[in-house]
Amino acid sequence: MSKPKLFPDGIAIPSSTDYLADVDQFLEDKFTEAGIDPSTIADVAIAVSELVNNAIVHGNGSDISREVEVRFSISAAEVRVTVCDQGKGVDLHRVRNPLDDDNLLKEVGRGLFIVRNFVDDVSVTRGPSGGTCVEIVKKL
Repeated sequence: MSKPKLFPDGIAIPSSTDYLADVDQFLEDKFTEAGIDPSTIADVAIAVSELVNNAIVHGNGSDISREVEVRFSISAAEVRVTVCDQGKGVDLHRVRNPLDDDNLLKEVGRGLFIVRNFVDDVSVTRGPSGGTCVEIVKKL
């Protein structure tokens, strides 16, 4: 099995949920080194874990030959994390509201809803080589 690729500002993993812990540990270490408080780290970790899982399963279709890349930046005011997959991209108009009565009991479809509850801003764009990039911002 492949290993994660580490960068000073990020990590790239094969599209397998087996690597979720690697992403979590990498970001926790970097954010702790930067002096970010544990509750902020926990909020960002929950959001990133959800985004990486979505990128693996929905974006890349759990295709181990595709990667999920996670990049971050830290300033005095905020933490930014971007998660990009190599899939076909997502049409946000097709993402159903998880709070609608028809969707309440479904096991999928809550990812972005969960993410939005743990961070201050979420934006979704097309990746540089296709796929989807989701950037989250957590104010410090």
